[in-house]
Amino acid sequence: MIQTEIQRKALARTLNETKSKGFSYLKFITAVDYPDHVQVIYMFANLQTAETLNLELKLHKTDDDLWIDSIVKEFPSANWYERELSEMFGIKVMGRSAKRLLLENWNGTEYPLRKEFVWGNEYKKVE
Repeated sequence: MIQTEIQRKALARTLNETKSKGFSYLKFITAVDYPDHVQVIYMFANLQTAETLNLELKLHKTDDDLWIDSIVKEFPSANWYERELSEMFGIKVMGRSAKRLLLENWNGTEYPLRKEFVWGNEYKKVE
């Protein structure tokens, strides 16, 4: 497995390089919540060589920094993963056209996979 940390401004260029090297299959996108930042992880596979490539993007936990650009145009399967990042981690995904929610009763202010989330509290959908 190849693991590389990238900068947000280099994401589009890195994705093009990734595809040109044969890593054209997006396996998943996820995130890990740390005390001071959220790490977004993109995992790609090269179906010819069976290699995997992880691209990691570090976002600092400030309201202005928790965002990424959508990669749905390059990788259509990113749609569900980007929705999950948005609703579960509070990461804004710029350039997304689909606004349908994964969580039916989600109120848009609490993020279940963040450290600050209090389990057991019922949240009410904001109408």
